[in-house]
Amino acid sequence: MSSFPHSPSLQLPSVAFFGRTFDEYSHCLGFSRSAVRGCRVLDVAAGPSSFTAEARTHGATPVAVDPLYGCTPQTLATYVQLDYDRMFREMRRVESLLTYRYFPSFAAAEASRRSAAAKFLADYEDGFVQGRYVGGALPRLPFADKAFDLTLCAHLFFLYAARFDYVWHLQSCRELVRVTAGEVRIHPVCGLGGQPYPELARLQADLREAGIAARVIQVDYKFFAGTDTTLVLTG
Repeated sequence: MSSFPHSPSLQLPSVAFFGRTFDEYSHCLGFSRSAVRGCRVLDVAAGPSSFTAEARTHGATPVAVDPLYGCTPQTLATYVQLDYDRMFREMRRVESLLTYRYFPSFAAAEASRRSAAAKFLADYEDGFVQGRYVGGALPRLPFADKAFDLTLCAHLFFLYAARFDYVWHLQSCRELVRVTAGEVRIHPVCGLGGQPYPELARLQADLREAGIAARVIQVDYKFFAGTDTTLVLTG
């Protein structure tokens, strides 16, 4: 895949508190709804995703982890308001990057992401008490070895390659595998301008030396340039 030196790029000075629905996860991370039934599933850097709230209705035992969990529902609602407004302004600025394969329009994308946040906020208070929402951050997660059957991480790793260095990426991949008995899925495998992650071959080689297989798969999803791939790790 070629780079896009003259294309616009999303400008995100900090990791956004921004979430997506179960259905969008299933498309961008490349798993079927039935695949989570009976599974212990971890959503890493989950933000205000509704995946955990919705996965329970699909027979999964989900847990979400994020650095902001532990804040009050009111504080998280404020983060949602501020970050969603910022993210949608930024996406409109670079709308030429967007590809409406999964969503029919920008309005549909915005409605879906706002719906995800509303479902998350409705589930968060009880879910935090019950252990579905756990405070924590990569590269060290507060879970036992092989605690989950499937681990998902959407819209963190390679989008913020300018913020997280190569060592962080390698350590975080190894940590995700540590807590996972089955597969780890990371999406997307590109930067904020749609460019492929430049250190991918090095990362795959270093993971292979650690006994971890890392393969890139095509997924039936695309929202902006380069977001039709997912990294799958097994160890």
